[in-house]
Amino acid sequence: MMKHLRIDGQRLWRSLMELAEIGATPKGGVKRLALTELDKQGRDLVVGWGRAAGLAVTVDRIGNVFMRRAGRDPARAPVIAGSHIDTQPTGGKFDGNYGVLAALEVVRTLNDAGIQTHAPIEIAIWTNEEGSRFVPVMMGSGVFCGAFTLEHAYAARDIDGKSVREELARIGYVGAEVPGEHPVDAYFEAHIEQGPVLEDSGKVIGVVPAVLGLSWYDCEVTGMEAHAGPTPMPLRKDALQAANRIMGQVVEIANRHPPYGRGTVGFVQVFPNSRNVIPGKVNFSIDLRNVSNDQLNRMHEELMTYIDTVRRESGLAIHIERVSHYPPCPFHSDCIDAVRRATDTLGYSHMDVVSGAGHDAIYVARVAPAGMIFVPCKDGVSHNEIEDAKPEHIEAGCNVLLHAMLGRAGAAT
Repeated sequence: MMKHLRIDGQRLWRSLMELAEIGATPKGGVKRLALTELDKQGRDLVVGWGRAAGLAVTVDRIGNVFMRRAGRDPARAPVIAGSHIDTQPTGGKFDGNYGVLAALEVVRTLNDAGIQTHAPIEIAIWTNEEGSRFVPVMMGSGVFCGAFTLEHAYAARDIDGKSVREELARIGYVGAEVPGEHPVDAYFEAHIEQGPVLEDSGKVIGVVPAVLGLSWYDCEVTGMEAHAGPTPMPLRKDALQAANRIMGQVVEIANRHPPYGRGTVGFVQVFPNSRNVIPGKVNFSIDLRNVSNDQLNRMHEELMTYIDTVRRESGLAIHIERVSHYPPCPFHSDCIDAVRRATDTLGYSHMDVVSGAGHDAIYVARVAPAGMIFVPCKDGVSHNEIEDAKPEHIEAGCNVLLHAMLGRAGAAT
């Protein structure tokens, strides 16, 4: 019987579309920033659905929500699935929301089939994953795993000066439970890929073995402004030309560390940014990523060595600072295998896909076995109002989640 169990894809899709109405944008996306009134409305809707499905609701002090379906053995830690429902300012219908509502659909399916699990099943809604209104990103799961303190998160303020502590209280989601004291047997997160690999490969399911680690840098090159006409080339102190050399090297470093090396310069400021003035200062960002600490560290060392070379050859002042660092996150073999077995059982085409984006599963993996399930998204577009996914792929990913969680929790009836 279990092998043939399937979720109700139409019900899942309807739930996604109903949640997407809260904060809907004219372009078809969703703007539901963390701890706003719209976030409260979204939380209330999903929690109401959970209670209607017979779930017991617990909220911790950072606003993470856990909704429990009892298991036969109440002493066992729960098998949890979830994600977040806050969005980017120009967000879509699926990022985060899919993981939460897929977990809800798993519960509804078990209810419909009258299946009791040995371990409890829970749905998690993590607070402020996106980090659009408050930093740090992945705030709720970060506090949960001890990456930073509750007081540090509480003190974060938005551009209007409103704090996380104040806004959590205002929307009524400051719970009593101490973050991190909630037991977890294992954690699964279903998500759109947010990249083009699955669609390009024609695969339905991405089995996620790991998430790329990243290092972010701020770089400043200082030269001297001068007139673009009278100043001969050998006598210039052109900050942009030195910066261009470093920017090009960022891409070369990534290409030297395939297949998961990534190198991006996404932010550039040129001063004085005038057509006929030699640039005197350039500030820019550097983003390096890879799947192993060794490779990420080698990329870091290559960048530092090259910057020393440019500094020496150009004679210009170059300041580089690493402003953020997340080590690569390998997921637990038991959870990876559970996803792969479920995919094989269901007969879906699949491939391994390493995630290039951050997810709450990264932090949960620090305290419990964790794994992720990817489904394709149209053109690999996410964090955009045109973000889209096919209903049949959304359904397939949820079926995999159902069977992976059943495999871990065990079916009692």
